[in-house]
Amino acid sequence: MSSPFYLTTTLPYVNSDPHVGFALEIVHADIAARYHKLCGDDVFFNTGTDEHGIKIYRKALEEGKDPQKYVDEYAEKFRALKEKLNLYPDLHFIRTTDSHHKRAAQEFWGRCLKNGDIYKKNYTTKYCVGCELEKTDSELVGGACPIHPGLKIELIEEENYFFRFSKYRERLLEMYSKRPDFVVPDYRFNEIRRFVNDGLQDFSISRLAKKMPWGVSVPDDEDHVMFVWFDALINYISTLGWPEDEANFTKFWGTVEHPNSIQMAGKDQIRQQAAMWQAMLMSAGLPPSKQMLIHGFINVGGQKMSKSLGNVIDPIAIVVEYGADALRYYLARHIHPFEDSDFTMDKFKEAYNAHLANGLGNLVSRVARMQVMFISDRLKSVDESRYPLVLDKYPQIKAFIDAFEINQATDEIWKLVSGLDQRIQNKEPFRFAGQDNLKGKIAKQEISELVLRVYDIATLLKPLMPSTSKEIQKLLTEPDRITALFPRKE
Repeated sequence: MSSPFYLTTTLPYVNSDPHVGFALEIVHADIAARYHKLCGDDVFFNTGTDEHGIKIYRKALEEGKDPQKYVDEYAEKFRALKEKLNLYPDLHFIRTTDSHHKRAAQEFWGRCLKNGDIYKKNYTTKYCVGCELEKTDSELVGGACPIHPGLKIELIEEENYFFRFSKYRERLLEMYSKRPDFVVPDYRFNEIRRFVNDGLQDFSISRLAKKMPWGVSVPDDEDHVMFVWFDALINYISTLGWPEDEANFTKFWGTVEHPNSIQMAGKDQIRQQAAMWQAMLMSAGLPPSKQMLIHGFINVGGQKMSKSLGNVIDPIAIVVEYGADALRYYLARHIHPFEDSDFTMDKFKEAYNAHLANGLGNLVSRVARMQVMFISDRLKSVDESRYPLVLDKYPQIKAFIDAFEINQATDEIWKLVSGLDQRIQNKEPFRFAGQDNLKGKIAKQEISELVLRVYDIATLLKPLMPSTSKEIQKLLTEPDRITALFPRKE
């Protein structure tokens, strides 16, 4: 029976080109979305672009561009990832400058205001433009933000609207206690529980339009625009057609008793996603999220990616040279779903040659050639409905994907690849299949079995490497068209 499955990534800022860190999040989410679709679920998969805020406003001014034109150009670069990374065909892409999203944000504001959770006051605070967040002295290291050490901490003094975050400490803690898997992994959940338990401070949710006009206008107060985080978080429900499309919203977002939404985010956004956003939902009288999947950072040679260090990895350049599925494979198997991981091009090339060119590609080529030479029967055309049936044969793979342990699921598939390679080495069916005797008959049966096992591997690869999966299955149903799946790269 089909079940609704809602999954969203965070929305990246459009103040720079897409980098491999966001590619990690969108590819891991895409694997989960494709997996659930193949298992028969009704999937709503969301991503998009966060297009307001002072970082973007300043960047547009630096380049001498109108902010809308600036975000239009960059949004298209992120929209292009759908094709470049071979993402889910029905992927929803929302922009926070969309007119519907703006109306939804204003409706959300109105509900929080009606509930008594929005008020205005004068304040002074330290602010990190990189995080778009206020910072306390205890969060700073040597007077700088540890996440953006190269950016100067700014001092904001003005009248803003505030959200009564402090009101929701007990309700958040109660929700956390009832939902032991609300944040994955556990140590991230412990981190946000400590943060909430230590006490919450109301946070600013507007900026003066005369200083920073680039944002969603506050309802009935044109002197203020919404703070970027308040506006951006609402995309998770505006993409569903909220508030007009109540049926679609309830179907995919769920209810208070049965929440349905799963959100992926980086470890630097856990406060916004698992605490601020949940309190905002409570204030607006809407169901909480079901689960938060928090991933680590991608480092390069042990260092954080940084433009100033010149070590930012461009995922599109990798796709151009190696193909989308090669990058998807590396992100799935060699980048941990929850912890920090290291990515260098040397490591990528080594994995490509060892596990794709010499591993999977070599196995498929050997089996397809034996099929052409010795087997008269051919597999029927590709059956797109076989995935759940094949998955049932490998419960460990299913368990790992269900737990979003994508790297371990991929490891299990490659154990099948290496196992078949070893089986060919041990049995050498190619030596005997041409003989017209019992040995030859057994060898042909062995080759037929190898073809079916490789077909199973191709089926299991559908969510991870969709193009490769389809190509392998075509090779086994049309073996005369043998080609190299992954040419070795020097």
